[in-house]
Amino acid sequence: MIIKIAEGNLKTRFGEYREMLFYDGQKESIALTMGDVNGAENVLCRVHSSCIFGHVFNSIECDCREQMEISQQLIQQAGQGIVIWLDQEGKGNGHFALLKSVAHKRLGLAQADAYEAVGFKKDARDFTRAAEILNELGVKSIRMITDNPKKVETLTQHGIQVTGVQSTK
Repeated sequence: MIIKIAEGNLKTRFGEYREMLFYDGQKESIALTMGDVNGAENVLCRVHSSCIFGHVFNSIECDCREQMEISQQLIQQAGQGIVIWLDQEGKGNGHFALLKSVAHKRLGLAQADAYEAVGFKKDARDFTRAAEILNELGVKSIRMITDNPKKVETLTQHGIQVTGVQSTK
């Protein structure tokens, strides 16, 4: 179960969002909303996992920062949307796994395969919290901004109506 514990306004390069902080007893998750999403249909939605390399250290070895910027631009253009930020560094394996996998990625392996090469799951993320947040926000349906079918599948399994998918590429 997830609960909202704080909220406030956040001014970004891509407009002003309402930031809501959620807590599930172990981890925090953040929802950024632009416009009124309660009861809304076909709301653009990006479910995004943390990436220290891309978002904090501005690494050019991943596209996480770019995916977030594209998502926020699309939401700004639409005038309405949601970004859900989940604390799932390293595809849910943690930052240690990311550091351990870098050498394999630099040799040409896809990031998921690089994780597996050093003994971690290809993708250990769980998007259940995102579904809980969307239910809490009262959204009727979403159009996902993603290239990951697992996100769509998980949200759908948890009762979220996904009416379309838009790539970040």
